[in-house]
Amino acid sequence: MTFPLPDSIDALKGMIGREITTLREAVRRNAERPLGGSSGTELASPLQSLAVLPPSAETDGASPCLCGAHEPGGSGVCSVLAAIPASAVLLEPVQDDTGAVLDFRIVAGNRVRSAAWLEAPEHQVGQRFLEARPGAASSGLLAALADVVDTGKPLDRLVVDYTEQRLGRIHRAPLLYSAARCGGQVLATWQPVQTQAELLTIDAQFLASMGWGHWDLLSGKITWSEGLSRIFHADVRMPWTLEQLCDALLPDDLTALAEFLSSVLAGEEPAWTRIRFLVLGELRTLDLLGRPVTGTDGRAWAVNLVARDLTPQIRSRRRLAETERESDRLRRQTEAERRVADALREAILPTHSEALAAVGLTVAASYRPAEPDAAVGGDWYKCRLLPDGRVLIAIGDASGHGLDAVARMAQQRHALAGLAQTGASAGEITTWLNELVCSDPAGQTATVVVGHLDEDKVLHWADAGHPAPLLLREGRVEPLGAEQRGPLLGALPGYAYETAATPLRPGDLLVLYTDGMVERRGEDVTEGIARLARAVAAAASLRPQGVIDALLADPEIAGHEDDACVLGIRVD
Repeated sequence: MTFPLPDSIDALKGMIGREITTLREAVRRNAERPLGGSSGTELASPLQSLAVLPPSAETDGASPCLCGAHEPGGSGVCSVLAAIPASAVLLEPVQDDTGAVLDFRIVAGNRVRSAAWLEAPEHQVGQRFLEARPGAASSGLLAALADVVDTGKPLDRLVVDYTEQRLGRIHRAPLLYSAARCGGQVLATWQPVQTQAELLTIDAQFLASMGWGHWDLLSGKITWSEGLSRIFHADVRMPWTLEQLCDALLPDDLTALAEFLSSVLAGEEPAWTRIRFLVLGELRTLDLLGRPVTGTDGRAWAVNLVARDLTPQIRSRRRLAETERESDRLRRQTEAERRVADALREAILPTHSEALAAVGLTVAASYRPAEPDAAVGGDWYKCRLLPDGRVLIAIGDASGHGLDAVARMAQQRHALAGLAQTGASAGEITTWLNELVCSDPAGQTATVVVGHLDEDKVLHWADAGHPAPLLLREGRVEPLGAEQRGPLLGALPGYAYETAATPLRPGDLLVLYTDGMVERRGEDVTEGIARLARAVAAAASLRPQGVIDALLADPEIAGHEDDACVLGIRVD
């Protein structure tokens, strides 16, 4: 059977309702049809047939009760215990002189075991109930059964958290107890609240984000698993009808669900589809597998649905896609910053001019950023021949990282280059640089060593919070005296920096460096300076570039946590 596909959710619900109504009417007509070849009288119901049995039919050939206490033809309650699918016992109250129930005696029992560690009731016949079930008192079960005796009110599915110590081990099982008075005795049955298999099935549904439901189209009874109730945030005792499922449907998926339900209601082979639902304002994507339960006429009288919630996976894929897009954006941004930094590095840290060699100096330098992906940071150096014949030597460190530090570094370096053209002393240039940094609204600081090497190879230099240069002379390395050392640039406006003079000799090697070469976390900076001095002394026989290469190859020196810059100048 095929159905015209509806074009709205209301039309889909109407289609479902019409099919269920048609099914019920057809089944009802078949049920009311008289049997062929009969006299036209309707077949009596089983209850009617039992009602007209002669009294002797109830007792002729009757077997004795299982308990052995009743005569053939008696009440016969014990004889039906074997037909009860749950654990069942017939209990006889044990009372004191006042009539209060102290215990029960097990009169009869069947062979159904509600747990592997609980003995079958038929093996406990004749025992006291507290002897067979020692946990009955502490769990409240004994009191509940005594109340059945006293009041005559049945016990209906009481949840008992039954705990018992058996053979040195403690066992526990949640059990459902029902009981009713039977004359002067009590008939009690119990079964697990949920079997181990059911509990594991619930866990499996949770782990796999799955659930299933059964819709009996004839009776209207609906059964949902815990997993399906969790997916739709519905009470497992109040499952949704097929029409209510349609109400949660995302309108764009109307056609897909209509084709799916049409196929299942028509009794066709299991159908599969992917449908989106709005559950409490949240979009959930489900894979649905539908299977009809058909009769001999091929008509579906019930529907089984299995659902798998794909929402967590889709969310993960969406987050992954967003992360990839963000990573791609950051990668493009990093590449752009690297290109800018590369251009800046080429502009501000150039190779050294042959003019320096002409005045008897061999110069080598290296810059290493703390982050491998960065091309340049806040450290910088300057070494060039000025028009007046002096050689400008400088090294500095603008605080911070990234392009902001690069911008401040470029500003300070270019300002130095301009101020050096005035012929001012190193102290004066440093004083002006301090005013420049103090006027920066960012409030950042910097360190610098500024010096001039004149034609007599005398170094005139000023220091603003920077480590003093190292002097390698005749195999010994000592820091230059820094008595005139002043505060960091930007720390004290109006401060006048002093100029010191240090004569150099042929063969001397002057090593200027930034704090990234000597500072280590948790260590005094003087230890780092001493370590650097020992490394320079160990490379005394090398040319300036060899000295710098040796320093950067030394793991104790090159393992810096900050940007590092080193400049070597040898007097030839």
